[in-house]
Amino acid sequence: MKQIILATLLLTPCLHAAAAQPKTAEEILHLVRQSYASQNQTLQGELRDDSTGRTEPLELTMGNQVMNFQFTNPPPEAIRLDFNSSPAKLYQVSNGKTKQVPSSQLGSQVRGMDLNYEDLSLGFLYWPKPQLMGESRVSGQKCWIVRVMNPGKTGPYYAVDIYVHQASGGAAKMAAYDRSSKIIKRYEVTKIQKVNGTDALKELRFETLDPASGKVQGRTYMKMNKPAKP
Repeated sequence: MKQIILATLLLTPCLHAAAAQPKTAEEILHLVRQSYASQNQTLQGELRDDSTGRTEPLELTMGNQVMNFQFTNPPPEAIRLDFNSSPAKLYQVSNGKTKQVPSSQLGSQVRGMDLNYEDLSLGFLYWPKPQLMGESRVSGQKCWIVRVMNPGKTGPYYAVDIYVHQASGGAAKMAAYDRSSKIIKRYEVTKIQKVNGTDALKELRFETLDPASGKVQGRTYMKMNKPAKP
């Protein structure tokens, strides 16, 4: 099977496995965080609601340790994740004004889809005292499982399990739980593509689950197009 390099929860950057493998949960998460800051790409794509087929055009720009999600449908909006600070800061740009996304908004849907501002902020990658829970396989590839617990009372998630691909140091998928330890969100990189000789995101699936039944309530895909050749 072709090796799949899954390097972040939202995309698949070019990150070579370090010569010395990480030994602790914090070292593993540090590798994931670093993978975001190293990107320099621009991709065009869309968000698509699986049940209705509704789409939201999207431009994803990465550079200078900043990720920018630009939505052009009215009302236009940009969501900017800045890795130049620790933890990374999430900003919303709308009507010509830039503001940091408040904690009260983290659980709100982005463009009415099955992803929220917490998902884009990746704040859980900075939660203290991560635990290495063991190993598993995602798409046939060996992964570490790192669990983080929300140190505060803000945001929609109480705990998050992050599956980190051992060969690349990237996150293959995530599962988030509420305060009753019921799974309420999961997302996974399902397809990748080659861009300028490196692996990049092609498709990412977000799912919202009913905590009582565990059934999927909503599903959104983030699909990115292959850039046109110059």
